[in-house]
Amino acid sequence: HTSLCLDPIYRFGTEQQKQKFLPDLCSGRKIGCFGLTEPDSGSDPASMSTRAKKVDGGYSLTGNKMWITNSPVADVFVVWAKLDGVIRGFVLEKGMDGLSAPKIEGKFSLRASITGEIVMDNVFVPEENMFPEIKGLAGPFGCLNKARYGIAWGSMGAAEFCFESSRNYTLDRKQFNRPLAANQLIQKKLADMETEITLGLQGCLQMGRLMDNHQCPVELISMLKRNNCGKALDIARVARDMHGGNGISDEFGVIRHVMNLEAVNTYEGTHDVHALILGRAITGIPAFC
Repeated sequence: HTSLCLDPIYRFGTEQQKQKFLPDLCSGRKIGCFGLTEPDSGSDPASMSTRAKKVDGGYSLTGNKMWITNSPVADVFVVWAKLDGVIRGFVLEKGMDGLSAPKIEGKFSLRASITGEIVMDNVFVPEENMFPEIKGLAGPFGCLNKARYGIAWGSMGAAEFCFESSRNYTLDRKQFNRPLAANQLIQKKLADMETEITLGLQGCLQMGRLMDNHQCPVELISMLKRNNCGKALDIARVARDMHGGNGISDEFGVIRHVMNLEAVNTYEGTHDVHALILGRAITGIPAFC
């Protein structure tokens, strides 16, 4: 909603678009979503098949977006489509003819977050609803970098929960007449958790300072998104094990973070794709295909 709908309208939209959409989005009276990923276009968004065609008074959009947070309940849809072979951004509104957003069922991760598709069948979008200047992947990638920054922080929050839960559980749980936390192996696991969390948080803090000064390279965002999500998932899995059988119970909450972090490690750029972004920066050689 904030990073991927509000932000592109604020950054790329006309004054008319800002006045029309931002007040209700900022107040929460309306919900927004962001449509880039497609059934056959995930890590390679340039291969998207969604098309925009110029028609009288605007554009006709046809295509399908997949794994879109908020889409079934969204009022405002920021959608990226190819117009004459060039990726452009459009703002769609709930109720437009040919626009639907079915819910994706059966998720085991992020179950509290509604996720769906964006299905467009010759949806007419007025001329004034297209972002006027931004072209190519610079638009959606610019938005994703803001979201990835937030994810780097948020994943550490999940890791902190798992650490605190593990600390409390192993202090309270007694086996062989002493707390589990009295074992060297348990203390080593807790020390490793706290170390990775502290390093991740300090990295995010510095990244935020660089962003404020407009000095943050995109590769640093990839590095911390990749590192923090991966380390948080590792911490959650270890925490699940430290809880024993109770680790799979929703009473303790750790398994919820394990499942959610499986998705977080994939969305907004997979763990491996961010490694390739770093690899390109290190070697100067792109290895995406």
